[in-house]
Amino acid sequence: MNIFRLCGDMLHLWSIILLTFKLQKSKSCVGVSCRMQEMYAMVFCFRYLDLCWSYISLYNSVMKIVFITGTIYLIYLMRFKIPICQTYERTN
Repeated sequence: MNIFRLCGDMLHLWSIILLTFKLQKSKSCVGVSCRMQEMYAMVFCFRYLDLCWSYISLYNSVMKIVFITGTIYLIYLMRFKIPICQTYERTN
């Protein structure tokens, strides 16, 4: 396994976890762009389409699924979870 890939994946995972905890603790999504999270979700879904037909390793498959579900969960928090969704500015 490439150490740089591992470090990059762990930093990315850590950022998703921190953002999730920030939203849940502050119960506010002020300063976080839901549209950007939606764009990330689209990029991950299209980028990781190979999950359907190509198996590389368990680590690779698990990380791809975690990135997709983590980003979709952030979108769910910002769009639908009360009271967090009430602080989202839909006009911007």
